[in-house]
Amino acid sequence: MKRTFSPDYKVAAVKLVTEQGYSVAQACLELGIGETALRRWIKQVQAEKQG
Repeated sequence: MKRTFSPDYKVAAVKLVTEQGYSVAQACLELGIGETALRRWIKQVQAEKQG
């Protein structure tokens, strides 16, 4: 079953990598999410900041 996450949760997860120095793998282990999902969220947040 597909899990859904709130926009706030996604932003917080992205900030672990972009602001707190976690690797994607470390953040995924801490949060219990897949690397593919987190990498997608990072791209989405970066795209929103640019455009």
